[in-house]
Amino acid sequence: MSTQTQLQDVFRTDHLHADLKGRSVRGGVLTLTSQGTQFLLGSVATVVLARLLTPADFGLVAMVTAVTGLATAFVDLGLTEATIQCDQISHEQVTALFWVNVAMGLGLTLATAGLAPVFARFYREPRLRDITLLASLAFLISGLRSQHDALLKRQMRFVSLAIRDVSSYAVAVPAAIIMAWRGAGYWAIVALPLTMNFIQMALSWVMVRWVPGLPRRNANVRSLVVFGGNVAASYVIYNADRSADGVLIGWHWGAQQLGLYSRAYNLLMLPVRQLIAPAGRVAIPAFSRLRDDPERSARYYLRLANLMMWITTPIFGFLFVAAKPVILLVLGHQWGEAAPVFQILVISALGQVLLDSIMWLFVSRGESGRLLKLLLIISPIIVGSFAIGLPFGIKGVALTGSLVMVVMFPWMLKYTFRGTRLNLKRLGQAILCPIALSLAGILSAELALRLIAPHGIISQLLVAALAFASAYLLSAVLRPVREEAISLRQLLSELRLSRQAA
Repeated sequence: MSTQTQLQDVFRTDHLHADLKGRSVRGGVLTLTSQGTQFLLGSVATVVLARLLTPADFGLVAMVTAVTGLATAFVDLGLTEATIQCDQISHEQVTALFWVNVAMGLGLTLATAGLAPVFARFYREPRLRDITLLASLAFLISGLRSQHDALLKRQMRFVSLAIRDVSSYAVAVPAAIIMAWRGAGYWAIVALPLTMNFIQMALSWVMVRWVPGLPRRNANVRSLVVFGGNVAASYVIYNADRSADGVLIGWHWGAQQLGLYSRAYNLLMLPVRQLIAPAGRVAIPAFSRLRDDPERSARYYLRLANLMMWITTPIFGFLFVAAKPVILLVLGHQWGEAAPVFQILVISALGQVLLDSIMWLFVSRGESGRLLKLLLIISPIIVGSFAIGLPFGIKGVALTGSLVMVVMFPWMLKYTFRGTRLNLKRLGQAILCPIALSLAGILSAELALRLIAPHGIISQLLVAALAFASAYLLSAVLRPVREEAISLRQLLSELRLSRQAA
């Protein structure tokens, strides 16, 4: 095969239209399977490291990541999304975008390393200087992998992505545990994401088999950079919203309290990320191919939202009821103060899931400017809510942030759906059943725990789980629930048929 033909195969997407639905369904199932494996490995890392290390160790690293997380989107500059959603793209264009990413990654690495003493003084913690120096390498690694990741996603090569991601976890998690066991302390936490990112970068290069050329001035990437710039600015603001609570808590309350807060947040977001990452990986390229068919795109989004709610609502409902025993069982008794924070954060968890999904809609439609406008409006409100709750401790920050997210969300959805076939009524119909069942499960579990009053951690978890299961089983007598079950069976049947056709 000639070099020119190989390049065309790397960038073309016309073959995806023939079986877009089947490819999306298969990719979603495969990616969920991959994410399930990553979830198990990540859970092992969470459980073991929480027992080998202290809340202060996690708080130290969270102080750095709360600040450096703001710059993460700058490395990519939104150019990954630009490559994915573009109908036609050339070797010269991707080469130019690659070198932009590398230059930005190197620049951010050097800038972050130079700011290491500033972080140490800001938090009044000298150890942050060395942590920041090592953590800054993540930016360079991200710059080197961005376009190769984009090409894998553009081609919807979900098998390659699954192999890459699981392999990185399989190496990084044992390495971090061994480091912690041998007394490395907080360095084990720093090493975990660095190791994963490096392995993913190396495997992406091997799997894509595309080597960038030398940059050229006439690559015609201006429109891609403008689109990506808006996406990057949006992600920066989004990351700022997610990091502001950590920055404020670390500055005002110190490493111990930030460690408790960050572990509660990360434990809650662990199942969320395992769903959001694969869903976004499938949704953005699929929606991008459906831009010219708004009704079909709307149906795809509603089906995706329905599926995500069926997966997440029982998880969040159970975690809300069983927050304390879950924290004590997973992290250990030294983390007991994180349980109330964990329970409060569950309130806004569904909002986090849907917020990511509306960002996919903006990106796939090429409306990065409207996405940026939305985030510019809500960002000061979210950060302000954290500041209001700060004097009341980590529970105050969690409560004010969660309540503000719940209040703003209907308006955010209405703004997102403008100009599409989507509206609040259609979305409400798609997600009402799973949310209602979760609320019924919460009431059943709360009632069972109050009546039985189990004392042990395992007993509390079993009572809550059985109450939830009973509520879901009894709901099968309701017609809407049966219709949802039939729809799910049809989806599985479509998956089986699409596999046979493939």
